Amino acid sequence: MIRLSVIIPAYNEEKRLPGTLQEVGGYLAGQLYESEIIVVSDGSKDGTAEAAKKAGVMVIDRKENRGKGYSVREGMLASSGEIRLFMDADNATSVDHIEKMFPEFEKGAGVVIGSRDIAGAVIAVPQFWLRRRLGDVFNLIVQVVSGLWGIWDTQCGFKAFSAKAAKDIFPSVRIDRWAFDVELLVLAGKRGYGIKQVPVRWVNDPDSKVKFSGMVRMLLEVFQIRLNMILGVYDR
Repeated sequence: MIRLSVIIPAYNEEKRLPGTLQEVGGYLAGQLYESEIIVVSDGSKDGTAEAAKKAGVMVIDRKENRGKGYSVREGMLASSGEIRLFMDADNATSVDHIEKMFPEFEKGAGVVIGSRDIAGAVIAVPQFWLRRRLGDVFNLIVQVVSGLWGIWDTQCGFKAFSAKAAKDIFPSVRIDRWAFDVELLVLAGKRGYGIKQVPVRWVNDPDSKVKFSGMVRMLLEVFQIRLNMILGVYDR
């Protein structure tokens, strides 16, 4: 029985992925439970898939770029773990943070997310001031539009789901790219899964692929989610 599945979506990550896989694999090798690592190469143009295969992990090598949300959905539905975690290929939040999440699952939580904006969180390498302020404004808009009150960090790329919640939520996800995290949490709320937050240590990557234009697209998708809610798209 696989206790933990770790899904890593990756696009053109041949340079950073080997180090991340080495750290994740080393951590999991030291645990007493069964685990698996799944890398989803999102139409990468470099050697991302080859680097993952060389590391000996399961690889979904899609030739067409469909977006991070699509890749996470693929990995989640292909995994077998009782708990299914997705994390970023840049290892901004290390896999050992799962230890903070296990107790929440043992208490019956279906969804547990990492947060950089609650007590106990540490941002080791902060973002630029303007980027932080834009992020704060975006998060406020997200809460107003989506109804996710009290969740100030919907975008942290470290989220875990029970197998039941993953099978229930991910087939209904429609956003493939920027705002898929928001949609996941909206669906979790509508399906009755309590969303627990745990503080994480996060290291900002100066080479992050998320630019201002991406935030604009993300905001547009958040409004699409709101429209979907009004139209009953997410109703069973």
